[in-house]
Amino acid sequence: MSKITTHVLDTSAGRPAAAVSILLEQQTPGGWREAGQGATNDDGRCLDLLAEAETLEKGAYRLTFGSGPYFAARGVTTFFPEVSIVFEVTHPEEHHHVPLLLSPFGYSTYRGS
Repeated sequence: MSKITTHVLDTSAGRPAAAVSILLEQQTPGGWREAGQGATNDDGRCLDLLAEAETLEKGAYRLTFGSGPYFAARGVTTFFPEVSIVFEVTHPEEHHHVPLLLSPFGYSTYRGS
């Protein structure tokens, strides 16, 4: 399993959000560089953003979720065409789980386990 994982729950529908695109980036002195990408499965989880053998480095990472296309595919208007979450990795040996609770007009996140 990737050292960085996520899952997305559609709180407006009360179910996991499947097929949400996700981009993982790492901040570098020159800007953001892509570190991985994927999409949520039927359970709303994305467990393979990074290769299992890939090691994390300390620093800032950004997850960007394609919330606009997700809601558009369901015929739902959303205020947020994408959601970006920036977080800091201070202990790269640990697993980092960053869930997203999503609705058309709001979202929240936290450090999961």
